[in-house]
Amino acid sequence: MSRDMMPSFELYQPDSVEGAARLAQDVEKSWLLAGGQDSYDWFKDRAKRPEALIDLTGIAALKGIRETGDGLEIGALTTLTEIASSDLVLGEYSVLAAAAGRVASPQIRNAGTLGGNLCQDARCWYYRSGVDCYRAGGNTCYADTPQGQNREHCLFGAARCIAVSPSDCAPAVVALEGGIVIAAGGAERVVPAEEFFIGPAVDITRMTILKPGEVVTAVRLPKKWARARFYFEKVTDRATWDFALVNVAAALHVEGDTIKDARIVCGAVECVPRRLKAVEQAVIGQPKNEDTALIAGRIAAQGATPLQYNGYKIPLMENLVRRAVRDS
Repeated sequence: MSRDMMPSFELYQPDSVEGAARLAQDVEKSWLLAGGQDSYDWFKDRAKRPEALIDLTGIAALKGIRETGDGLEIGALTTLTEIASSDLVLGEYSVLAAAAGRVASPQIRNAGTLGGNLCQDARCWYYRSGVDCYRAGGNTCYADTPQGQNREHCLFGAARCIAVSPSDCAPAVVALEGGIVIAAGGAERVVPAEEFFIGPAVDITRMTILKPGEVVTAVRLPKKWARARFYFEKVTDRATWDFALVNVAAALHVEGDTIKDARIVCGAVECVPRRLKAVEQAVIGQPKNEDTALIAGRIAAQGATPLQYNGYKIPLMENLVRRAVRDS
């Protein structure tokens, strides 16, 4: 790893989504820049060497939180601080406000954006140190060896790479059945958040379905989950700065004492946000009480394959899911 001055690059500052997408398609080896909190580390370490930087911060259309006929739309460049403190988000979709408010530190949340948090690359220290691991185009996963340091790596979905999805906001957006708005070539499409993230078995070179020339413009949250019962919890080694060891986001519809619908998602246990469909099926139709929560916890980590140093994540995941069902 070399921490020195950044390599040189061309700088483009478009003022429209169309201009940014066109540049991303036409300029070779370009990099889309949002808040820059993750990007600048890559550049300083020279693990990534883009020849052109496309700065999105001048595009007003990518900022802001707006009510729509179908729910809420949050621009991709809206900062995490704005989301965490928004009356609209707190009143309707507080699980996302809670997740955004637990990212890193206040200084980082002031600059970091929702789009950037969802699109950040893997945090595995071998990969980020510039070694030739599978994700970097080599033929070894250095974390998945007898000597590998894998305390923060995955319990599920390993396929050569065992790095986890690092986003705190991703489990909340998936739990809310959010849609990711993507612009490219003058057209727009909306992808369910659950399909936006991809694992290494699909494509080991990227964490999302985004292709060159595509720009995330917004996240849309449907009315279906507005004012549901929510829960978010993130466990880290330190109270601030750290990425999650495990986190959980839950959205429940409860009538009387009965759970009528549920979406429960864990982060930092798989290469994508892990939706716990078996847990959801087990709790729907059941009373919202300690017994149901205990059942949910026992089911949560079924099928987990721990590595040498991350077995602690199994009881941690089980307890977080139990609390999510009990306390939402």
